[in-house]
Parts: sequence; C-alpha cells; structure tokens
Amino acid sequence: MSVMKVIEVMADSSKSWEDATRNAIERASNSVDNIASAWVKDQSVGVDGGKVTKYRVTLKVSFEVK
Repeated sequence: MSVMKVIEVMADSSKSWEDATRNAIERASNSVDNIASAWVKDQSVGVDGGKVTKYRVTLKVSFEVK
C-alpha cells in the first residue's frame, strides 16, 4: 500500500494555462520525487493595458511518500 501526499503549487506563463501547468510540474519535480498526478484547482490571468499578459494556475500535486 502506498501513502500519498498533496502539496499546492502556483506557476505562470506568458503563453497559456497549459504551459503554466507544465512549468509548475517541471519545477516541482526538481525537489519532489514520485509525482503521480496534479489537479488544476484554479486558473487566473494577469492583465496589463487591457491585454492578457500572464496565465496563472494553482495546482494540487500528489506524490508517493517513501
């Protein structure tokens, strides 16, 4: 039986929410092993001068505890 832990991370991208999600997982995997899944809890955008400048995501990332 495995035990899972869940952490919350946030990331952004100037391209898309998908890219922001990729950035979050890649960065989290630098310090967390055995990432099993992620749930996009929230999405938002940064706006400057009436234009979207940043796509932001908040993820719940689960990983196996050794």
